Amino acid sequence: MTQMTSMKRRQFLAGSAALGALALTGAGRAFAQEFDIPAPIGPINADGPFRWLDSGDQKATFYKAFFPEYARARDIEVVYDGLPWNEINQVLPLGIRNNTAQDVFNLPLNMPPAYAVNEGWVQAYDDFIPDIETWKQEFPPGAFLEGLNVFNGRTYGLPYTSARVSSAFTLYNRKYLNDAGYDPEATPFTWDTFRAAAAKVTEMNAGRAFGFIIGGNQVNRWWDACRTLAQTNGLACGDTSIGNGVDFRTGEVVFDANEIVGAIELLLALKSDGSIFPGVMSINAPQARAMMPQGAAGMILQGPWNIPQWERENPNFDFGIAPTPGKGGYSIVGSLASASNTMFIYSKSKNASVAADIFHYLGTEEGQIAWGNVVGSSDPPIFPKAVEQSTMSARSKKALQMFEQTIRISPNPFARNPELAAVASIYQEPTPNAAQTIQGLFTGQTTDIKGELTKLVSATNTALDAAFKTAKENGANVSRDDLVFPNWDPSKDYVASDYEAL
Repeated sequence: MTQMTSMKRRQFLAGSAALGALALTGAGRAFAQEFDIPAPIGPINADGPFRWLDSGDQKATFYKAFFPEYARARDIEVVYDGLPWNEINQVLPLGIRNNTAQDVFNLPLNMPPAYAVNEGWVQAYDDFIPDIETWKQEFPPGAFLEGLNVFNGRTYGLPYTSARVSSAFTLYNRKYLNDAGYDPEATPFTWDTFRAAAAKVTEMNAGRAFGFIIGGNQVNRWWDACRTLAQTNGLACGDTSIGNGVDFRTGEVVFDANEIVGAIELLLALKSDGSIFPGVMSINAPQARAMMPQGAAGMILQGPWNIPQWERENPNFDFGIAPTPGKGGYSIVGSLASASNTMFIYSKSKNASVAADIFHYLGTEEGQIAWGNVVGSSDPPIFPKAVEQSTMSARSKKALQMFEQTIRISPNPFARNPELAAVASIYQEPTPNAAQTIQGLFTGQTTDIKGELTKLVSATNTALDAAFKTAKENGANVSRDDLVFPNWDPSKDYVASDYEAL
């Protein structure tokens, strides 16, 4: 019988072949999206249930609607499981060791794809998609890059969602800001006007609402916010793995840059003004997000996933979107395609033909539009045309259009030298890291901003040097020069021709 099954973690750990817990059929779709499943691209040779693992969230809404219809069209059984990242980080390596991994999965956070390729976790799918190069040409330039999802000319990863999104742009209560005399959509905030607006909102609401809110006990939010604020004021640096805090023009670690110092000073100024919602250190990012429609604060720096959630759950909440406060500089992301959403096929999968058939659909305009209709701006489709033609809200489309203007793609060291995966796999980020350091400065555990950041730079250099040294001793052909891209202009996307020009 054709069905789509949702897998429980305990069943996965037991390595059960059945894995079925909850059967969903096309008649019981979780979302009203209709799918016109195309003819298969080739013979479908299913051997047992086809199993797909990702991090869920809004993606799960799509797949719980899509997979029942796909399963019925192909007369196969599909097992879908959306797990939190901390569980993926545990169960996927275990499944690889036990030869029970899903047919398709995304890699654990911060795992370089080169590691998965070198360790034999994943397989290329060039042989399963007819005329794959023509299919790939429909993707925007930069979607497929050697060292990220292509290795030795073979295609391993499916880059179907865009990474050109900000996790810290301005979302605001329109009434509060307009009453205070501000319209950041018309006149984007500088740091000074952002601070002044927060103070005015706080003053006008006399303790009933505050100017700004942040999920302060979710430590990563401090680095996300400060890095983005610093970048819009002119900083250029990476944000993940061995490139975190590195200015790729020089290869230097720049956690102590004046722009980062200034961003921290801005948050401390909001605190000293009394403009930050009390108790932020006891709430996480989702809790802070949920308090905005309740009128707790005028502004928050978060990502586009807020938009469909607020529109769905709080339809009467009148909110606006605007760039991150600053001088109009560009936010930086490390690739066009979302690394965390890039999907891979298990090297021992007996259902690779099914995986490639789905990959092909998700890499067509039809599939991308269907994706955008359901997922919206949370994990936007990588095809710009799909954004335009989807039924996502006007506000979501406006946010993604804003990102096209304000976000640039940086060099990616792993695209230059995939052997850097050996460095990343042994690199131990110093403690406290950037996020922990900033959180400590905000709470007053430490007070010397420049001094603490300079210590972080030193500790990071020590950790990088140690990781590079060990990787070289283990046979990797790597150098910290691999982190230097002298031809990088942070106001432009770094593209394939730039790598070739090095």
